Amino acid sequence: MTKADLVAKIAGKASMTKAGAERSLNAFLEAVQAVLVKEGKLTLTGFGTFSVESRKERKGRNPRTGATIKIPASKVVKFRPGKNLKDAVN
Repeated sequence: MTKADLVAKIAGKASMTKAGAERSLNAFLEAVQAVLVKEGKLTLTGFGTFSVESRKERKGRNPRTGATIKIPASKVVKFRPGKNLKDAVN
């Protein structure tokens, strides 16, 4: 599913225009990003939890040459699904 497909689905479910649905989706995505940058965790009860976690520096291999490389430390966003989402998928 693409973003355009999701916008169309939201517009149909909420009885709104596609332009309004796209503005709503963009506002939601911007809000999620801002919360993760500022606080590092966002919980949507029943849906799941987004969290920012730190990854340590580690060694890796270049698959083309086999040379050892250093992968720098970074932050990653992780998602843990909530009970309602798990039940719906299963």
